[in-house]
Amino acid sequence: MQAVIVYESVYDNTRRIAEAIAAGIHEASPDAQVSCLPVAEATSDATRSADLLVVGGPTHMHGMSSGLSRRLAHGTQERRTARKTEDPAAGAGPDGSPGLRAWFHGLPDTASGTHAAAFDTRADFRMSGGAAYGIARRLARHHYDVLAEPEGFIVEEAEGPLRAGELDRARTWGAALV
Repeated sequence: MQAVIVYESVYDNTRRIAEAIAAGIHEASPDAQVSCLPVAEATSDATRSADLLVVGGPTHMHGMSSGLSRRLAHGTQERRTARKTEDPAAGAGPDGSPGLRAWFHGLPDTASGTHAAAFDTRADFRMSGGAAYGIARRLARHHYDVLAEPEGFIVEEAEGPLRAGELDRARTWGAALV
């Protein structure tokens, strides 16, 4: 089995969840080839041969990130980095990497029978929304068979950290996808 995990991450929380999911898949199926790729590196060639495509991103403004929400998040990250390094030029400008919305435009349709799953990172408060639902809908539009309910993993604050136990929960969820 070949599994590809594609993620968008601003504060590294979603990346950490993606890596935990990859570990869970590998634990459940030691012979599986598992790739964990940031959205900027996830070409259509990388996803085309996947038996299982898992896609995740942060929840911004109740759903999937957008150009505006990424710019706002990068601005927050840049201010935080500049404060830590006391270098006002640190992290000047968003990194220019595509978000999941843009990435989905280039995702080729797949043959029926290719499995997929969607996840996100989100705050745990009423009406926080979740990006995983929109990700799952887009996967289905590209003819992926979404095999699990979209899953949300909790961050304590917008920038993190992840809630205690979420990495273990992500590993377990990843193993259950196999």
